[in-house]
Amino acid sequence: MDDKPDPGTLSENSEVLFSFGVIADIQYADLEDGYNFQGNRRRYYRHSLFHLRGAIEHWNGEGSLPRCVLQLGDIIDGYNAQYKVSEKSLELVMNTFQMLKVPVHHTWGNHEFYNFSRNYLTNSKLNTKFLEDQIVHHPETVPSEDYYAYHFVPFPQFRFILLDAYDLSVLGVDQSSPKYQQCLKILREHNPNSELNSPQGLSEPQFVQFNGGFSQEQLNWLNEVLTFSDTNQEKVVIVSHLPIYPEASDSVCLAWNYRDALAVIWSHKCVVCFFAGHTHDGGYSEDPFGVHHINLEGVIETAPDSQAFGTVYVYPDKMMLKGRGRVPDRIMNYKKENAFQL
Repeated sequence: MDDKPDPGTLSENSEVLFSFGVIADIQYADLEDGYNFQGNRRRYYRHSLFHLRGAIEHWNGEGSLPRCVLQLGDIIDGYNAQYKVSEKSLELVMNTFQMLKVPVHHTWGNHEFYNFSRNYLTNSKLNTKFLEDQIVHHPETVPSEDYYAYHFVPFPQFRFILLDAYDLSVLGVDQSSPKYQQCLKILREHNPNSELNSPQGLSEPQFVQFNGGFSQEQLNWLNEVLTFSDTNQEKVVIVSHLPIYPEASDSVCLAWNYRDALAVIWSHKCVVCFFAGHTHDGGYSEDPFGVHHINLEGVIETAPDSQAFGTVYVYPDKMMLKGRGRVPDRIMNYKKENAFQL
């Protein structure tokens, strides 16, 4: 599973169709280094911006530019809200992203909601839904405005789907709203702890406040898009801040109803891989249905002398993640019936 790809031999066998960049958990803040909540992993708040600049310089310098970059969420740290500098920090990071020569697709994570309301994010530069693809005569593939999800086509026959893992969440929503009450009820039913961020004693430790889930409405929409992709022999990449496959993730960091998301994905043939962030220390597993689950290592916990981003090179029969610094290389072969017959 952890084969190290050799770009030399791969490119002799088949042609690269296109590439895309991936980066996760930048969590910038203008603060001295600190530690995670357990106090055992260092966080480099200020330096994360230098890592982002390095990644952008790398992507801009590639002989063939990537089609896009996927930013997997937690772009600035929750500490910014405490110091009332959320907008200033976001502007600094977004100005850095402006140096990128290709489009960036932003996913929303828990730290977005520590800093901003959902309403604010919807009207901010972190909403990249304007880059979505609209499939003519297929209204069922149009996402609702009730959640932040969309799909796009960076290259013919490849569809990327960006999911909203905080569609069900107590974060970023008005506490007087029915949605908040509904989500709080779900959370409390699974987590009796007075501190809702604590997984202590839980049989399903993902039911904590810093996680969230997918509404049935969003999962129904995902099912429709995957049905279209199956019918049209497309290959699909799914993106979410929260991971959904236990073997690739810390069990505390999974989406609340990860099983529901897996059930939808496993009922289709088209999904090649699922990219997520959130865990910071990364993870990988190929599930029994041949879907590759990649949890990207977080920029925030990456030492100044290292890096944490990757470029995925897409071939007719596989995708190859070329990682930098803490991010390992991966080969993600398509399911046998899914390889292009060229």
